[in-house]
Amino acid sequence: MKYASDRKLMLPAFNTTNLEMTFAIAKGLNNAGLPGYIQISSNNLRLSDPETIVYLTKKALKDVDVPIGLHLDHGKSYEDVKACVNAGFTSIMIDASSLPFEENIKEVKRAVQYCHFYGVPVEAELGCLQGKEEDIVNEADAKTDPDMVLDFVNETGCDLLAVAVGNVHGLDIEPKVDLPLLKKISEISPVPLVMHGGSGIPFETIQAARAYNLLKVNYGSDLRKAFISTFGKAYAKNDNEVNVIGLSLDAVENVATEAKKLVKIINE
Repeated sequence: MKYASDRKLMLPAFNTTNLEMTFAIAKGLNNAGLPGYIQISSNNLRLSDPETIVYLTKKALKDVDVPIGLHLDHGKSYEDVKACVNAGFTSIMIDASSLPFEENIKEVKRAVQYCHFYGVPVEAELGCLQGKEEDIVNEADAKTDPDMVLDFVNETGCDLLAVAVGNVHGLDIEPKVDLPLLKKISEISPVPLVMHGGSGIPFETIQAARAYNLLKVNYGSDLRKAFISTFGKAYAKNDNEVNVIGLSLDAVENVATEAKKLVKIINE
């Protein structure tokens, strides 16, 4: 975070699901020569475990020369937070945004106390995003209330604040980012801001948002689409295609190319 702030850079956070995506994200950021995050959500812990994710990430970062953090995205429980910190994650999000305001504060504060003991920064969320995050659908659309921001940050001690300003998860709903609201929040928040649902938001909007203390922007769908379409196009061309290793290597290249493109564009 300090590295990016000192250099006036925006940090992309790219969601991974497996080995190929993890290696591709690291490769894309390294090829761009710009920092960012590899992140995985609590939802994806069904496929793996924190220790395995840390192991894969360390392998992926072996020959990398830019700062890359490993972030828990949408941590859904204190237990998930503890497991990821203990395994070696370098950044954490605790997402209690679906709870009432006071309960959200309580859950975030609990996570912050644990994470800060180990020197790990914490992202929290105030407000709710519509859309689909992997296979979890949220129909709520509750924008961040600026009047709650200062109390929330001061009470929780969080290091980053994820906001809902018309951004959405997934590609099925059109985002309508309210930049005046983001500006208002930025003037109140004592910590940098995060925008989830970067996929689908026009690049000029993301670039404009940099002026409003936006430090981190999340991308999931763009990279997943690059990964899945590699296999989909091959199957459409030949439904007897069985070259898993060849297609996996192609997918790594395609995702790395997309990650490089995104990190460069948002930092223009």
